[in-house]
Amino acid sequence: MSYFKNISQGIKTTWKGMSLSIRYFIQARKSRKKEAVTDANYFSDANRTFTVQYPHEEIPIPDHGRYQLHNEIDDCIVCDKCAKVCPVDCIEIEPIRSPEVFGQTSDGTPLRIHAAKFDIDMSKCCFCGLCTVVCPTECLTMTKEFDFSTTDILDHNFSFSKMTDKEITEKSKEFEDYQAAKLKAKPELPTIKKEVDVMKKPAAKPVFKPRIPKKK
Repeated sequence: MSYFKNISQGIKTTWKGMSLSIRYFIQARKSRKKEAVTDANYFSDANRTFTVQYPHEEIPIPDHGRYQLHNEIDDCIVCDKCAKVCPVDCIEIEPIRSPEVFGQTSDGTPLRIHAAKFDIDMSKCCFCGLCTVVCPTECLTMTKEFDFSTTDILDHNFSFSKMTDKEITEKSKEFEDYQAAKLKAKPELPTIKKEVDVMKKPAAKPVFKPRIPKKK
């Protein structure tokens, strides 16, 4: 009896699942319109087919989303906050200090550090968005580019620095020369003579303890 009961239960469950698939197959006679999730009719056409011929057809994505990172290097002050807050260490920065201010960002912030290297490895990125939150000049943002698939994982490493090897060498030497000249021009502090009598510690006073008679 249990053998035939199991067969009957298997037929019933299979028919239940297939009937649901057949019902959706009949209802989905038309393709879904390419609408964004913010459109009013997005959820009203739930019974239509969702498949689109990507990449020839694309469904609009939300404007505010976590996609590919982009750094507007001209507005970057190389503060290193994004690299420090990143939980997966996907941002690598090599700063070169400048002896003086060499420019300013679009919001008027002075530039004092050159970005010899500013690389973002999107293969490590977890798309948390913390780096964009702590950026003081808002130069680090997430674009609407979500499809950056490639056959080589090294192509996921995006470099934003505009400095050449020659410029890096020149700026590094310029700051080293500035530091050396600053150290050379620094006046020597006068030595303070220590007086032996003043610095000498007073002798410790003897401590007398009263004699306690022993009990018989």
